Amino acid sequence: MKDLKKEDIDQEVFDLYDDYAHNKLNRRQFAEKLSLYAIGGLTVSSLLSFMSPNYLDTLLVKPDDPTLDSDYITYDSPKGGGTIKGLLSKPKDLKTKLPGVIVVHENRGLNPYIEDVGRRTAKANFISLAPDALSPLGGYPGNDDDGRTLQKKRDKHKMLEDFIAAYNHLKNHENCNGQVGVVGFCFGGWISNMMAVKLPDLGAAVPYYGRQPSDEDAVNIKCPLLLQYGELDTRVNAGLPAFEKVLKANNITYQSYIYPNVNHGFHNNTTPRYDKEAAELSWTRTIDFFNLHLER
Repeated sequence: MKDLKKEDIDQEVFDLYDDYAHNKLNRRQFAEKLSLYAIGGLTVSSLLSFMSPNYLDTLLVKPDDPTLDSDYITYDSPKGGGTIKGLLSKPKDLKTKLPGVIVVHENRGLNPYIEDVGRRTAKANFISLAPDALSPLGGYPGNDDDGRTLQKKRDKHKMLEDFIAAYNHLKNHENCNGQVGVVGFCFGGWISNMMAVKLPDLGAAVPYYGRQPSDEDAVNIKCPLLLQYGELDTRVNAGLPAFEKVLKANNITYQSYIYPNVNHGFHNNTTPRYDKEAAELSWTRTIDFFNLHLER
């Protein structure tokens, strides 16, 4: 059988993967539904393998990048979950303090993709902190299936407190100038929105395909927002019009982009939902947004 390519896969398969990735289907149910598309030489196992994340060959910034200092740290989160582990990354041999960025994972803990995003952020001349909200349960378990199972055991509002504690830790870090923003993906997009709600001093928030806060919460946002969505992600996009209505009515600074013909998770370069053009453009916009709103 020829090597699978993204264009070989029906959109319904990507929609099924979205259900699977968000715990609406378990792995057995996902495989059973994939069997409907295992035709013309495709097998269920090949589809499963193709749709699963590839963490070995997709790192854009290596863990031992010589231009960075990137190490795990812990910080206290008494309201959220005790001691939280996170990856702190910053340019090597700093001579001046830098603005900081909290990098928030999806619904499966601090996996290699999110660690990579933390290092990418540091390469753009920020100090980044990528926490693992699964720390109270032992941390990211090494695969996303178990990571999703663990994350379901934690209350999302307690995890929000973990990331708020990360903000306070980074803001007061010796290498940070006190200006801190947040970028998050999927679950992390919701966390980013809610940090904007809860933290009046947050410098900027960039939620990628994240669920929107309630109207009552959204009116409390003070920081500028950069909202990033995929056109095919109808599940999450359904809440965007109401969110934008509140933002406009309350004169909250924001930019919103819906990238054409791309799925939820388009920034994640470890699965075939990845769209290179949209991911690179959105990331350029993210870094430009932080450079604009986080003072140096």
